[in-house]
Amino acid sequence: MNENNKLAEIHNMPPFKAVVSNAVPAMLGFVMVLIYNMADLFFVGQTGDPLDVAAVSLATPMFLTLIGLGTIFGVGGTSVISRSLGAGNAEYAKKVSSFCFWSSIIVGSIFAIILYIFIDEVLVLLGTSEQIWDRVKDYLIILGFSAPFLLIGHCYTNLLRAEGEPKKAITGMLIGNIVNIVLDPIFILWLGMGVKGAAIATLLGNTANGIYYIIYLKKDSKLLGLDIKDFTIKDNVLKSVMLIGIPASIASFLQSWSNMVANNLMSTYGDIPLAGFGVAMKIITIPTLLCLGLGLGVQPLLGYCIGAKNLLRFKSLMKSSLILGFGVSATLTLICYIGLNYIVGIFLTDISALEYAAPFTAILLSTTILVGLFNVYSNALQAMGEASSSLIVNSSRQGIVYIPLLFILNIAIGIDGLVWAQPIADVITFLLVILLYYRAYKKFVKKFAHEDNNIEENDIIMQ
Repeated sequence: MNENNKLAEIHNMPPFKAVVSNAVPAMLGFVMVLIYNMADLFFVGQTGDPLDVAAVSLATPMFLTLIGLGTIFGVGGTSVISRSLGAGNAEYAKKVSSFCFWSSIIVGSIFAIILYIFIDEVLVLLGTSEQIWDRVKDYLIILGFSAPFLLIGHCYTNLLRAEGEPKKAITGMLIGNIVNIVLDPIFILWLGMGVKGAAIATLLGNTANGIYYIIYLKKDSKLLGLDIKDFTIKDNVLKSVMLIGIPASIASFLQSWSNMVANNLMSTYGDIPLAGFGVAMKIITIPTLLCLGLGLGVQPLLGYCIGAKNLLRFKSLMKSSLILGFGVSATLTLICYIGLNYIVGIFLTDISALEYAAPFTAILLSTTILVGLFNVYSNALQAMGEASSSLIVNSSRQGIVYIPLLFILNIAIGIDGLVWAQPIADVITFLLVILLYYRAYKKFVKKFAHEDNNIEENDIIMQ
């Protein structure tokens, strides 16, 4: 086993300390994503125009689509690289890193071109009304230009954790955030550019983020790289990354598509309820993204254990991760409930929109206490290389279960049904991920039992 990397050092820490060491920086990284994600909405909200807020909210599915594309290479690459390092194969890890870098550039560029060519068709799919058509169009075209850098940033935010460099990952996100937050009030308020100004600030923030990671990879990275000579789709590089990356990205893609469906259905009730719904969905990302960061931060540690065939260590890390996950999600949910009216008021000043946003947010918060646990189990499946189980879980929460519920509950109870669809989907998919995780864990116990006398086939306990 190659112990000459920081991930190996973290692997040798006591379980809870190891989880905190890798997960907390990842969670802080998602605090950066939260700030990045909220900044546009906050400063646009200061214009006092709920139509601007609705426009930014409608653009969210395209942003989530880009996150999904970045997740293919980020999460898929992290799983493969962490298992490679656990098995002592650093050369293969460099090949995977180079593949992820160049693929991010290519896919991001293709996305930008397609979005520009078919922008009007995309606006129709998003459910854009005539009142906000031009605002959403301006935002999306500019967002498209930032796609290659956004993909690089999202990809290497994950990959640097596989290298054992979570602090470097968060530094890149911090740089992008600072640029975006500094420029948002300048473009949106002082120059009076509104939604277009928000998009320009986002473009420049994404660019700064991506450039930082490129400089780090060229100068300082020991285990990752972007050298074109290391790029290959052979040696199972393409297949290995896609097998984990695509199922992992399904959540973002389906969240994007389900947002389109939800926004289209919500828009039938008017632009004001749509603005309130958009703000509620943004607020719910506070606990959701932090818990996602926890799961992604733990994934390289779990993958390393699988590569090293150390299930006892894997089990102890899972126990610590679930304890932390429950604590984080419960605390964040409580904070959001207590400060509900204040938080909603940060993004909306229009009274009519506030009357929708507050109760919508309260409904969505009803099951966020499960989110931390869900993300730990889901990322454990990815760390184990369980592509099919990961695909089932990630396609259910935002797609197979959620989208039908949107239509059923909208017909049954109207506008509130559109909001209740997500909590109900959360409960169903939480039960599903537990079932699939323990099935996968039993399989690995049987597979590795003969290589470690300390592991018994009945050594399956609730984590």
